[in-house]
Amino acid sequence: MRRDAKANKTKLQDSNIPKLWILTPTASPVILSSFNVNQKLGWLPGIYFLGDALRTAIVAIHQLPQTPETLWLRILGRGSVQSQAILELSALPLNHPYKQATLELVYNLRENLRINQNLESDDRELIMRLEPLYQQDRERAKEEGQQDLIIRQLNRRFGEINSALIGRIRGLSIEQLSLLGEALLDFSVVTDLEAWLNQQAG
Repeated sequence: MRRDAKANKTKLQDSNIPKLWILTPTASPVILSSFNVNQKLGWLPGIYFLGDALRTAIVAIHQLPQTPETLWLRILGRGSVQSQAILELSALPLNHPYKQATLELVYNLRENLRINQNLESDDRELIMRLEPLYQQDRERAKEEGQQDLIIRQLNRRFGEINSALIGRIRGLSIEQLSLLGEALLDFSVVTDLEAWLNQQAG
């Protein structure tokens, strides 16, 4: 990159030069000091930098603070650090952006771990602990898909239905959505839908 910049007579921005980030579940003070690391102002605890010329940093996951921004990294930790991160992930609402982003990354990790036949016990445990979250999110996606289908059918039949009715439909359970999918075949007017929703609420 430096040679290209010199040949093209352009300025190479420091931020464009790649850096190496080493992620480790744990790192003892002895190991860290053997790399002659230093901590930089403004960076989180647990992030250590080698000499500037090496353009390398070590992230000691077990030292990271328990914040939403470090959640994904802490899931890659071990022991109590990983357990706490999974608890935090489970507690987030289904539509929380951190949960959605983390689950996407977790799915990739899950599939990569499954492909590897020689899994360590820690990795097997991680897959087992993430499985309920995976199933929960799959169920949510299935529910949203069913809601969208029913709303499209109702819109096609009666024209655009109002947002209040859409909100009530999105509040239905999977079982209620299945019942509505059958019942809407008998609806003649929007008031039939309203009556059906009132009956379900009652």
